[in-house]
Amino acid sequence: MTPWIILALPLLVAAFLLYRRYSKQRKRKALLASSLTTQQRAVVEKLVPLVRRLPPQVRSALEGKMNLFLDQITFRGQNGLEVTEEMELSIAAQACLLVVNSPVWYDTLRNVLLYPSAFLTNRDTHGDGVVYENQHATLGESWARGPVILSWDHALQGGLDAQDGHNVVIHEFAHQLDSLSGHTNGIPLLRKGQTYAGWERAMLDAYQDQVQRVQNGERTLIDPYGASNHQEFFAEAIVTFFERPRELRDQVPALYDQLATLLALDPAGWD
Repeated sequence: MTPWIILALPLLVAAFLLYRRYSKQRKRKALLASSLTTQQRAVVEKLVPLVRRLPPQVRSALEGKMNLFLDQITFRGQNGLEVTEEMELSIAAQACLLVVNSPVWYDTLRNVLLYPSAFLTNRDTHGDGVVYENQHATLGESWARGPVILSWDHALQGGLDAQDGHNVVIHEFAHQLDSLSGHTNGIPLLRKGQTYAGWERAMLDAYQDQVQRVQNGERTLIDPYGASNHQEFFAEAIVTFFERPRELRDQVPALYDQLATLLALDPAGWD
């Protein structure tokens, strides 16, 4: 290898890396500025009617985020499930609601696994010093850095019914949002000006009230599963924020305010 090639090689590598970075940024910007087709928009309105309530500027941003999501994510059908564009659009719309007005993104997520319905997972339980392996029917799972695993039957139903307080896609992607801090513990990356003291106060007060109500056998606005731990409460609180926002704002205003600040959204004010 000639001396000039040896000297030029680091410069060529640096130029290539800069060009590659520029190309990715340019593609990302173009995707975020793009819209769904008329047919795609009709599918989303049918399968995820919640999007009909979005203000125009939020809806436009959602379509761009969906296109970025669909370009990045590979959907993999399991147990013989054939993934369709309708499935991809439904899940992308629900997942991107959480980040539509946020600077954070699902950077490390590359795969979404879709099962036809509830799927079996192995869980270890402990008792009397013995570890027992049990199988449980599961609707969804979220792993830090991916993948997200979903039951399509339940993902579809969650999108279709925007007011029942249950949504497995939003729940699992709330875990993805939570994990961007490096820990899935109910403390996500907060927005500029949002204090951890304020977040902790609102979340802990609401969580402790949830646990007490569940223990007393009382009905709760947030799904009782949220009483399991802080991270599950965070995920279920976000589901309630989108699906029953006015009730959450009226009953737990401090929690609603924190979520509204975190996501830069005010669903209680949408028509």
